[in-house]
Amino acid sequence: MENKNLLKGVLFVAMGASFYGMLATFVKVAYDQGYTTAEVTASQFVLGIIALLIINLIMANKNNSIPKVKPKDKKRLILAGTSLGFTSLFYYLSVQYINVSIAIVLLMQTVWLSILVESILTKKFPSAKKLIAMILVLIGTAMATNLINQDVELNPKGLFWGFLAACSFTTTMFTSNSMANYLPPYKKSLYMLYGGGIIVALFVFFSQLGPYYSESLMSLYRNFSDDKTGIHPLNLKIFYTWGLFLSLFGTVLPPILLNKGFPNTGLGLGSIVASIELPVSVTMAFIVLQEQVLAIQWTGIAVIIFAIIISNINFTKS
Repeated sequence: MENKNLLKGVLFVAMGASFYGMLATFVKVAYDQGYTTAEVTASQFVLGIIALLIINLIMANKNNSIPKVKPKDKKRLILAGTSLGFTSLFYYLSVQYINVSIAIVLLMQTVWLSILVESILTKKFPSAKKLIAMILVLIGTAMATNLINQDVELNPKGLFWGFLAACSFTTTMFTSNSMANYLPPYKKSLYMLYGGGIIVALFVFFSQLGPYYSESLMSLYRNFSDDKTGIHPLNLKIFYTWGLFLSLFGTVLPPILLNKGFPNTGLGLGSIVASIELPVSVTMAFIVLQEQVLAIQWTGIAVIIFAIIISNINFTKS
């Protein structure tokens, strides 16, 4: 029975991570069809919140024993959820300027960032295996982005947004694993999405709708960017095209699958399985977008995955 639960856990984690890995490729396709970052993120979060509201209502009718959210946890989850909004925005902004295969490598900097944050919070120097993992991630990143030969175009804006996405995602990892663990995943995810939705709503207003409807906001916008191509009313078509896909595979299924899988795999094995997001994302970009992925980049990706395995080599449940 234990082996069966472990296998189910591995499958849940692998599916959740794989869904995350596919997102950036389809965001890039949406960009090619003329949609903006504001439209992509707005549709993803609005439809994601609606879907989770429906799931919560269905589960509440089926099960009256679902615990209520404590008022202080409600505020904490919404605040922690703002990092979800920032992660999506930063990640999707990065793929405007750099290849998806590079953006996902930058997002994987959460490996050494989380080790660094953990050591600061616990006031303990990282163990030898974690230090080795940090060094391997940095070496793998240099290879995966081909910094040495520069055969891959590296736009500074894309690198900047990609690294910010990694920082934000690190915050999400720490907050989501330590707050309101008495709640079922679908309920916890809903409140975190509220926080992310607030950030996305502010971005939509200040980057697209506000400047379009207000001349004073347009003047303010010009101080930050000369590109006015995205200043127009929301293209609502996004909500029943890419929005449906992105909300389902970006904000609804992955959190539920990962929260169902990790209790069965443990944090160590679960983190290793979740690293499948990296090759899935690069492979999707290679197949769908026909992005060039050099041999040195594949080697770098393998080094990063090996670093994740090193840092989680203890398979006992956490």
